[in-house]
Amino acid sequence: MLEPVRYFDNGATTRIDPRVLEEMMPWLREDFGNASSMHIWGRKAMAAVDEARERCATLIGAEDPEEIFFTSGATESNNWVLQRCGSFAASPFEHSSVRALVEELPEGHRLPNSGWSVGTPEQSVDLISVMAVNSEMGCIVSRPKFSGLVHSDVTQGAGKVPISLEGIDYASFSSHKMSGPKGVGGLYMKSGRELEPLIYGGGQERGLRSGTLNVSGIIGFGAAAKLAHDDFESNRAHVSELRNIVKQELAQVPDVRCNDHVDQSPFTLSLSFYKLVGETLVIEMDARGWAISAGSACSSGSQTVSPVLVSLGITDDWARGTVRMSFSKWNTKESAAAMAKDLAECARRLQSLN
Repeated sequence: MLEPVRYFDNGATTRIDPRVLEEMMPWLREDFGNASSMHIWGRKAMAAVDEARERCATLIGAEDPEEIFFTSGATESNNWVLQRCGSFAASPFEHSSVRALVEELPEGHRLPNSGWSVGTPEQSVDLISVMAVNSEMGCIVSRPKFSGLVHSDVTQGAGKVPISLEGIDYASFSSHKMSGPKGVGGLYMKSGRELEPLIYGGGQERGLRSGTLNVSGIIGFGAAAKLAHDDFESNRAHVSELRNIVKQELAQVPDVRCNDHVDQSPFTLSLSFYKLVGETLVIEMDARGWAISAGSACSSGSQTVSPVLVSLGITDDWARGTVRMSFSKWNTKESAAAMAKDLAECARRLQSLN
């Protein structure tokens, strides 16, 4: 049986919390009604969905729960905003679901940067998109001043770092990054900033996002959001301790650099090993029973250097040897120390072969 304490790829997805699963189960069994139906089964389901909406709003600091729209995840939420906002410019640090739209849509442009500092658009655009926390390194990204619309992907920040919606018109987030179920997420739309639908059909979600509501998933999302909100400080203190344990062990390895930023989420640690290959380290660690990653899960397996590392000016000799460890409440001090020791041994062995 796989041991959750040995899983250090929580930036890709998290173990569902048993308390979340417990709240979900009735909605998969006896309370199976369609939330759009008028009868008692439907009304009961919609009441539970509305409670989940309130919990998600509380987590990210939305004033009105009606500003939260449920989607299949942050990828859909990102696409909804950027395909319906007009022209836009996004930072080079974004998730692949945003970067792909910059590349594919004529309305898309890239915001300039100097290191982690994001500049203002070089052309006239209707909206800028700047994520809250970078998924590969955990660095907190600051937004430039902008007079138009603002979107932020807060997926890696919700429940992990303080989130402020001041100056933000749209915010995307996902359940499975906070010990909730996969396949459900949300989009915050500031009141008065409602977008044209991306998905048409039966007119669910107040006519803006059609499709039968994933009631059990939404209930799980709300439960996970409440736990993340209630346990915010204790979770941060726990993962900060784990992160320091790993950093101290790996600092003893030659030719390694820590890709920390002055503003950093404690849930993620990015390290680069000079002239090594990150994927090789991931495979070596997998053989020892550990889960880490070579970057964002959505870009794993890619043979190219991460665009985020390129935008920061990190050279290939360092960038190709980058690995990410992402922590959760399920990891322990003992497992963090053991994982770091094994990673240090793998790195030294591969360095000796160069």
